[in-house]
Amino acid sequence: MSHNTISLNKQRQPLDHLDSVWLFGYGSLIYKTDFDYLDCKPACIYGWARRFWQGSHDHRGTPEAPGRVLTLVAAAGARCVGMAYQVTPDTFEHLDHREKNGYLRLFTPLHWLHEPGNSEHGKTEGVVYLASPDNEAYLGPASDIEIAAHIARSRGPSGPNSEYLLKLAQALRDMNEHDEHVFAIERQLLALSP
Repeated sequence: MSHNTISLNKQRQPLDHLDSVWLFGYGSLIYKTDFDYLDCKPACIYGWARRFWQGSHDHRGTPEAPGRVLTLVAAAGARCVGMAYQVTPDTFEHLDHREKNGYLRLFTPLHWLHEPGNSEHGKTEGVVYLASPDNEAYLGPASDIEIAAHIARSRGPSGPNSEYLLKLAQALRDMNEHDEHVFAIERQLLALSP
C-alpha cells in the first residue's frame, strides 16, 4: 500500500452523511490541534498500544531520511489514553492530508475518561488513524535505544523528531497518564543528549 493514503481514506470511509465525528488522537493530535473542533475531552481505546514504528517522510523526517512517529498495534489488555475531538466531516480534508503518510481511518469504540466534576461515563464510536505494517512507510519494531537514536538524528518540515517525542511525553504527563513505551524512549533520548 502506498504511503499516501488521502484518496484511499476518502474511498474507504466517506463521512459526509454525518453531522459530526469524534476523532481520537494518541500522538501529535494530543498536543497539536491545527484544526477546528466542536468539543474535546480525554478518552481511551482498549486493545491498542502506542508504538514508534511508523516512518514520517513528510513531517518529522524526509523521504530520504524518515523520522519515527507513532502508530497503534493490537495488544490484548492494553489501554491507550488520548484526546477525542468532535469535528465536522469537512475537517477530514485537512486531517487526511496531515495523516496521509500511511495512515488509514477506522472506527473504534471510544471510552470517556472520568474527570473530577464530570459524571459522564460511557462510550461512543470514533475515528482513529492507524498505520498498519503493509504501508510503505512502516518501519517496524526496534529496541528503545535504536528508536531513540533514530529520533535524535531525524528532522523534517514540521521540526525535529525529538520535539514530537518530548511534547507527547509532556502531554501524557499533563494528563496523568503513564505510557511505558513513550517514556522509555524519552529516557533513552535524554541520555543521548550531551
